[in-house]
Amino acid sequence: MDKLLDLAVELQFIAQAGLTYSENSFDRDRFQRIREISAEIMSSKSELTLEKVKDLFCSETGYQTPKIDTRAAIFSGEKILLVQETSSGEWSLPGGWVDVNQSIRTNVIKEVKEEAGLDVEADRIISILDRKKYNVPPYAYGVCKIFVLCNIIGGKFEANIETSDSKFFNLDELPTLSVERNTKKQIEICFEAYKDKNWKVLFD
Repeated sequence: MDKLLDLAVELQFIAQAGLTYSENSFDRDRFQRIREISAEIMSSKSELTLEKVKDLFCSETGYQTPKIDTRAAIFSGEKILLVQETSSGEWSLPGGWVDVNQSIRTNVIKEVKEEAGLDVEADRIISILDRKKYNVPPYAYGVCKIFVLCNIIGGKFEANIETSDSKFFNLDELPTLSVERNTKKQIEICFEAYKDKNWKVLFD
């Protein structure tokens, strides 16, 4: 990540903590200004508008901790399942933010059902990756991306509000990826884990 973006993320963290624990109105005004400065830096160094940055990164409260994102790796022979995002037309592994009432396992299963229409078993964890080392655009908060190998036990795809298509792809014929959600490198790791029965979980 760009050094200036690193500093913006740190400023955002300091500001949010300050707004959470400070009772003095003078201090809170200063922390709010620090948060605004961090958003301005983030916007200038990314493709996001200032309004979008503030919406995404400046509305949370409480002590800031990384978010958790799960992604399902589902194979058929030598091909991996990807779903096409309705909004962008780009492709990704089925997945999304872990809901507060879900575990890693149940969230993976839920997301696959919602986005790919499939019933799956979550078999084993492939990797736990730090998003900022792989994906763009940068976020002002940390994200742990957990990739899980899954097996199909039923279901079929139906177009929905999130995804418009679902297909299996060879590694050498991947479509345009939603790199915000997954990169070719991350998908390569999924292939490696799928082929290695003695795979050890990768983690950052």
